[in-house]
Amino acid sequence: MPDHLQISIRRNAREPITQQISDGLRAAIEQGRLAAGARLPSWRDLASQLGVARGTVRLAYERLCDEQLIVSSGAAGTHVARRPPVAPRAEASIRLDDEIGGHPRPAGVFQMGVPAQDMFPAKTWSRMLAAAARRVTQAPQQYPDPRGEPALRAQIAAYLSLARGLACTPAQVFVTTGYGASLSLAVRALRLAGGAAWMEDPGYPVARRALALLGMAPVAVPVDAEGLDVAEGIARAPRASLAVVTAGQQAPLGVTLSPRRRQALLEWAERSQAWIVEDDYLSELQLQGRAALSLCAAQQPAGHAPGRARVLHIGSFSKTLSPVLRLGFLVVPPEQAEHFGRHAGATGAAPSPLVQHAVADFMQDGHYLRHLRRMRRLYAARRDALVAGLDAMAATHHAAGLAVLLRLPPGCSDLALARAAHEEGMAPVPLSPWYAAPTSAQSGLLLGVTNLREEIAHETCAKLLRLIARHR
Repeated sequence: MPDHLQISIRRNAREPITQQISDGLRAAIEQGRLAAGARLPSWRDLASQLGVARGTVRLAYERLCDEQLIVSSGAAGTHVARRPPVAPRAEASIRLDDEIGGHPRPAGVFQMGVPAQDMFPAKTWSRMLAAAARRVTQAPQQYPDPRGEPALRAQIAAYLSLARGLACTPAQVFVTTGYGASLSLAVRALRLAGGAAWMEDPGYPVARRALALLGMAPVAVPVDAEGLDVAEGIARAPRASLAVVTAGQQAPLGVTLSPRRRQALLEWAERSQAWIVEDDYLSELQLQGRAALSLCAAQQPAGHAPGRARVLHIGSFSKTLSPVLRLGFLVVPPEQAEHFGRHAGATGAAPSPLVQHAVADFMQDGHYLRHLRRMRRLYAARRDALVAGLDAMAATHHAAGLAVLLRLPPGCSDLALARAAHEEGMAPVPLSPWYAAPTSAQSGLLLGVTNLREEIAHETCAKLLRLIARHR
């Protein structure tokens, strides 16, 4: 039974079972757990789930029909009646202040973290998905591998070797439902709860919250032009057991961790027996030059002694294909593969095999690399159009990966501006929530380039800057 139809039957209660069922459905409708137009289970299905007679459910449905809460449409089924919308409870509403630093984010021009919707290879993807559906339905029925489907793990390992210089086997790859699931698996499998974790400052707000929920103490470590300041991290938390870094393109500033800092970070992890989680944020979508070598690859020199590897690599298909897929992956050192496999088996971490097979086929047939190549060209052109529009209006800005960071005049609240922009169909991301302790000096707007079409870039920049001028 769906969660929103949890009806408790108390057989020793005074109320007849028919009334208990109608009361439970009425509450679900009035509280918004059953939306207008939602189809209800048939008499037979609901009676079977509740362990009651079909006639009992029929009487409950008839009572709700009399109250005009549900509508019976014969063979088309029974649905919740269309009614005026009920205002949500205040405590259940989500403030935009909370959304823009994490999930869900408002949609619109300048939105970050999503690929170009107008360039998604829908026809090719539909064909792959249909073929995967046939394969899954015709295969012998069995529980899927909690580590991920072997075909996708093999394709991810091959892609990482080719595109990121990371030599790994499919056994080291774990398919997850995204970044948060990968980070959770890493922290739980390595038993890091109770320890301190270095977090880039500014850094991904969702990662900061996730670490706290996993029982770790996030420690803000400043980021400068060379990336994470390792020396400052040692000074602030010398006994930290984890460092979470975006080494290829720092989120949100877009800087690359310098070779000197990379070496210092790897040496710290080995010396302290700490772990590094490398969030490979947008590195496959580097718009200028060649993507920096991953930290995982940097720790793999010839003759590297087993057991010394301290880096775990997290990747995702959310920003290259679609966040709707809920598909990510975690790469662990070879000596940790069996241990992580046991943890994945206990949690059932992998997403739907159907999506996994479709993505594996998409990669195997070469579509994924071609798609990335097209996206890099497209995003570079869209970023250039955005920069040209800002330059024409003398706005202070600098590139930040797949976004442009727009600096704001003194006294401008980036949170207030983001809310105002959302009302006008734009979705810039405020910079201040990315800091552990936001101040007015860190105010700015991150303008995503992926869904900004070149022909409207100048007009949209003008619209945003007029909005900023009104908020001075």
